[in-house]
Amino acid sequence: MKFTTNKEKGNSALGIAIAYFSTNGYVVSIPLNDTQDYDLVIEKENHYYGIQVKATSCKTKYDIYQVALKSCGGTKGKTYKTVVDTNIDYLFVITDKMDMYMIPKEFINNRSTLNLCSKYEKYRVK
Repeated sequence: MKFTTNKEKGNSALGIAIAYFSTNGYVVSIPLNDTQDYDLVIEKENHYYGIQVKATSCKTKYDIYQVALKSCGGTKGKTYKTVVDTNIDYLFVITDKMDMYMIPKEFINNRSTLNLCSKYEKYRVK
């Protein structure tokens, strides 16, 4: 998968996440605006989870995928939130090779970036 712009990257990742959860028995709800911390709400067996979706094609010099955890914006590009400060349950990450990870927020300690190293292999989804 090739990401040309950040907007395209985000839209593609959201579509893939919706497809993944829908085909794995979850009810998927999409918020009406983008002021909340989560991108999706999923429900299965009366349990609800807020999901933030991220996509990456960035790799470290050690060939490990890296995902940005902060959201920037405004005229000065300042950080306005980072995953650890949000009200979500899971971070769903998709790489440009279509590898997908569903990482519980409680296991994310980094504020800026997260390297998808062997530590996170147990959160890779099939």
